[in-house]
Amino acid sequence: MSVSTFDPYAAVTASSPRQFLYALNPLAKVAGVIPAMVLLIFVRDLATPGAFLMLALVTILVGARLTGRLAALLFGLLPLGIVAIGLGFSIWVDAALVADTPAIARIGEWTLHQGALAIGFATALRLGAIIALALIGGLTTSGPDLVRASVQQLRVPYRVGYTALAAFRFVPRFGHELSVIRAAHRVRGHHGGSGPFARIARGWGYIVPLLAGAIRHAERVALAMDSRAFGAHPTRTERHLVPFRVRDTVFIALCLLASAAIFTAFFPWQLS
Repeated sequence: MSVSTFDPYAAVTASSPRQFLYALNPLAKVAGVIPAMVLLIFVRDLATPGAFLMLALVTILVGARLTGRLAALLFGLLPLGIVAIGLGFSIWVDAALVADTPAIARIGEWTLHQGALAIGFATALRLGAIIALALIGGLTTSGPDLVRASVQQLRVPYRVGYTALAAFRFVPRFGHELSVIRAAHRVRGHHGGSGPFARIARGWGYIVPLLAGAIRHAERVALAMDSRAFGAHPTRTERHLVPFRVRDTVFIALCLLASAAIFTAFFPWQLS
């Protein structure tokens, strides 16, 4: 007769060996990229943030599930955002600072210099690299796992962690309540036209039932937490443990080594 045992280290998110980012501790994915994100704030060249941007994209493509939405984000929205931000910052650069660089375009008395483009796109690449590094953990980490890891490894009080998690879960709940309210209004024939003022009027009519649903949901959450003696003891037993393994240490070390190599190879240390 076999006796079934409960594995507290059971993976919450299924992943394949290739999609290794899902199996890492959430804190490891944060600790590995935080130093590079902080140092990127102070760089002013194009090569350093560009190298970090490529490194982050390759890491996501190798270690995460490539879906249509993810591909659109990485290869559509992110590059377009970098180009738009780069052009915007280029326009606002003081022309006196880059007057000694070649002119790219002239409109009346206004001139766009090559130096302005370099400054603008350096800023845009920094922002894009920071966002891409943040996406390494953001796309492969769930909120509950991050809270569990913070409580178990960082010793964050569980009263703070799980209260914040409950608050974050109100957002999708509000979306569901809003869809139900809209469906109920359509069933009752409360269309009210299709103009902008009609949409504002319909939105105003959603406020009261949405607030009522939020209050009811908050009462149910409070009763559920009270019934489980939430906050009565200094610690709580975790059903799912999020351990910090050797693979997490290796990932952090590789991230730090890659960051040091990029800063050493591309950052212009000898400034004139």
